Amino acid sequence: MSRQFDVLVIGGGPGGYVAAIRAAQLGFSVACCESNAYADPKDEPRLGGTCLNVGCIPSKALLHTSHLFEEASHGFAAQGITVGTPKIDVPTMIERKNTIVKQLTTGIKGLFKKNKVTLLNGHGSFVAQSAGGWQVKVGEELVEAKQVIVATGSRSRHLAGVAVDNVLVCDNVGALEINAVPKKLAIIGAGVIGLEMGSVWRRLGAEVTILEALPDFLSVADVDVAKEAAKVFRKQGLNILLGVTIGEVKAAKKSVSIAYTDKDGQAQKLDADRLIVSVGRVPNTEGLDAEAVGLKLDERGRIDVDDHCRTNLPGVWAVGDVVSGPMLAHKAMEEAVMVAELMAGQSGHCNFDTIPWVLYTSPEIAWVGKTEQQLKDAGVAFKAGKIPFAANGRALGMGDTTGFVKILADAESDRILGVHIVGANASELISEGVVAMEFGAASEDLARICHAHPTLSEVVHEAALACDGRPLHF
Repeated sequence: MSRQFDVLVIGGGPGGYVAAIRAAQLGFSVACCESNAYADPKDEPRLGGTCLNVGCIPSKALLHTSHLFEEASHGFAAQGITVGTPKIDVPTMIERKNTIVKQLTTGIKGLFKKNKVTLLNGHGSFVAQSAGGWQVKVGEELVEAKQVIVATGSRSRHLAGVAVDNVLVCDNVGALEINAVPKKLAIIGAGVIGLEMGSVWRRLGAEVTILEALPDFLSVADVDVAKEAAKVFRKQGLNILLGVTIGEVKAAKKSVSIAYTDKDGQAQKLDADRLIVSVGRVPNTEGLDAEAVGLKLDERGRIDVDDHCRTNLPGVWAVGDVVSGPMLAHKAMEEAVMVAELMAGQSGHCNFDTIPWVLYTSPEIAWVGKTEQQLKDAGVAFKAGKIPFAANGRALGMGDTTGFVKILADAESDRILGVHIVGANASELISEGVVAMEFGAASEDLARICHAHPTLSEVVHEAALACDGRPLHF
C-alpha cells in the first residue's frame, strides 16, 4: 500500500522546500523527498540543496571572513586602528562556515514540522501515472501524489579529461573545504563561483589566476559594470586571463599543472597548488526516470516547462535549476511559490524580467532588468543616469568609494528598464530597483522619493535624477 499525498516535492533545495511549505500553507497534504547527498552525521538528508550546503550560504560565510581579514590587514590603518599583523586560522574559518550551514539546514526541518510537511528520505523517481495522480519511488517506498513538483537542482559541470577529486582539483564542493591558504590557486572560469572563490583566497594571501574561455569579461553584465569590475579586480591582484583554451591538466601529489592556449594562440602552462573548476552547472535530471512517464526534457537536459513551470504532463511541475533560466536560488523560490498558488487555484505569478543578479565580490555587483547592450541590440531608445559612489558622503565615511549606480530608462515613457550597481552593499541596494520595476516606476518616481541622508541609497536617487540631467551632488 503506497503512501498518499496531495503534493510530492522531489528535492529539498530552495525551490523544493519553499514549494513544500507554501503548498502546505495552502491546505495540501505535502511530502518532500530528499536523498542523503549532503547527509549529516546521522546519515539523514540535509535540506537546503546546493545553496545552503555547498553554495550560496557557505561561500558568503567565507567571503565575510576573508573581507574582515583584508580590512584588518590593509584597511584599519587608514582609520587609525592598529591591530598588528593578523593571522588566519583556516580550520576555524571552515568550522564557522559549517556551523552556519548546520543551523540553517536544521532550521528547514523545523519549518517542515511547523507546517506539517512530511520529509521522506530517499531519491524520487517516477514509476507511472495512476488514477490518483502519479506513482513515485522514494528510496524503497512507493508514494502516490495527485501533483508532483520536481526541484532536483543542478550540479557542477566538469571538464572532459579533468578529474575532480575535491582535494587538489575542486569544484564548488571542494572549493569550500580547502584547509589551508594555497600559495598559488588556479581557477578555470570567471563566472560567479570563480570570482567569489578567487576573491576569498586572494584576500587570504593566495596568488590567484583565473582562466576564462570567453573573450570578454563578465559578458552577462552591463558593459560599464564589467569594465569597472575588471579594473578593480585586477588592481586587487586577481590575474584574469581571457580567451583561454584549456589543454591537458595534470595533477601530481601536491600540485596541479594546467596547459592552455592564450588569446594570441600561444601555448602556455600554469602551475598551482590547487585548481578550482567553475565552468557552469548542469541540471539534475538523471535518476528521475523521466522516460518512464514521458516527461519531456529539452536539448540541454532540462525539464521543458511553460512560463508557469508546467511540464508536458498533467499535474507535474518543475522549478529551479532543473528548468530553463538563471540558476539562482531566489528565482527557484519565486517559481516554487507561483506553482503552489497555481495548484490552489490562485493567480500565482513570477516576473522573470525583474529577477536580480548578485556577485558577492568586493565590490559587490548587482543588476536587474536590461543591460545597455541589450537595449541597443533591441533598438530601444533609452536614457542613462550614472553616478559614482565617490560623490557619496556615506561611502567616503566607510572608506569604500568604488563603483557606481547606473539607471536605464525608456527615452519616451521614462519607465525604468534596468538598474546596475557595482559597489558596497550592491546586493541590498538592488532591491530598490527591483521594487521600482515591479511597480512600473519611472526614473522620475525614484528621483522624487526622499532618501535618508547620509546613506548609500542616495546614489540610487542621484542616478535617477541624472536620467533627467539634473543630479544635485555630482
